[in-house]
Amino acid sequence: MSPHVQKLSRRALGGAAVAGAAAAALGAAPAAAAQTHERPFRAAAPARSGPRPNILFILGDDLGWADLSSYGSPDIRTPHLDRLARQGVRFTDAYSGSATCSPTRFSLYTGRFPGRTKGGLAEPIADKSVGLEPTHPTLASLLRDTGYATALIGKWHCGYLPDYSPTKSGWDEFFGNFGGALEYYSKLGLGGEYDLYEGDAEYKDLRYYTRILTERASEYVARDHDRPWLLNLNFTTPHWPWIADGDTEESAEIVRRIRAGERGALWHQDGGSLAKYKEMVEDLDRSVGEVLQALKRSGQERNTLVFFASDNGGERFSYNWPLSGNKSSLQEGGIRVPAILRWPARIDGGQVSDLPVFTPDWTATLLELAGARPHPAYPLDGTSLAGHLLRGAEVPERDLFWRVRGERALRRGDWKYYRGKSGRDQLFHLSQDVREQADRAPYENERLAELRSAWEAVNAGLLPYPA
Repeated sequence: MSPHVQKLSRRALGGAAVAGAAAAALGAAPAAAAQTHERPFRAAAPARSGPRPNILFILGDDLGWADLSSYGSPDIRTPHLDRLARQGVRFTDAYSGSATCSPTRFSLYTGRFPGRTKGGLAEPIADKSVGLEPTHPTLASLLRDTGYATALIGKWHCGYLPDYSPTKSGWDEFFGNFGGALEYYSKLGLGGEYDLYEGDAEYKDLRYYTRILTERASEYVARDHDRPWLLNLNFTTPHWPWIADGDTEESAEIVRRIRAGERGALWHQDGGSLAKYKEMVEDLDRSVGEVLQALKRSGQERNTLVFFASDNGGERFSYNWPLSGNKSSLQEGGIRVPAILRWPARIDGGQVSDLPVFTPDWTATLLELAGARPHPAYPLDGTSLAGHLLRGAEVPERDLFWRVRGERALRRGDWKYYRGKSGRDQLFHLSQDVREQADRAPYENERLAELRSAWEAVNAGLLPYPA
């Protein structure tokens, strides 16, 4: 953990999720209503032991906090991810490392704040000028050094060839796209470039992208592995363009516009709907279910740690209620994400945790569980939760910190300090006001000053944004 990050008291784990209770108070269907079987998290007693786990780390793309039925969505049905939650631990107060795609991925792969690296300052990366430097240790390189096989399937978005690539940063295998978005059939990216690769070579496959990634991931987990493995499975679903499996006419129209030189055609701002978004999220759920079924058939399910989350908050069609804000914002809707962890060999199922956690914590946790050590020259900003998850140890007190251009945020316990693009410092008590509508700054001058100073202390150790 960064020496600049001050301490906070960990909240006692309660029965019902805080966000779910807040949603109920505001008239929404609470997540807890869909998870009545859940109990507050407790480590298994006595602590179990066993070999190092395989790690299947799955990211959805721009999936909102309440887009899963287990998190309160009234319309979208996600039975496979709901089952994963029933078999493991569902986190209600989990956060992404940033509010957009590539900075969060930097925070996952490095275990550090995005602002510690030049590439992490791009929000998100949009050209070939920056990326994740191959010399920087990553989750993959550190695990590979301890004997893990490593693979990344899906969206990379941490830099472009020839200088940046998963295979230059610790992953033995890569199959996927380099950019932030692509058209699901043609694989054309934001600049009209073809963007599907195996390793560092183009790979031609014009089928629906989510199907291809699901097949590849299912094949990987089904292999006869002779050592533990890490698979980062990064879906682009449900990121725009709003194209579901079978929407070939809509795909062809977007491709026509891209090839005609229409900038922004891939953003699909004139397309999509709530119904189409529901279709895409439910397809993501089915795809995750297929991969998990392949894992079960392989006989490796019990000692495979599966983690599912979104890379940041939801976008236009996401269901984020009762949170305010969405992707790109440091309001809760931009950074609070669904997060589910399952490891049958070591952690009991049917549990819920309202412990505040964020992306760099998972990096530190996975390294410890795999017996890997961080590089001493690149100290982590996350805190390992391994002792808490396996033995019930108290999580060290800490603040959660975020910075994006024009916004800042820091969470300490139930309190959140936030400054948006208005430039006005605000203070919210999240357990009472998860919607961030009751600004307590005028009545909590001392607390506001403390949290602002804590944010500025961390910020002083980060790289400045380029002018």
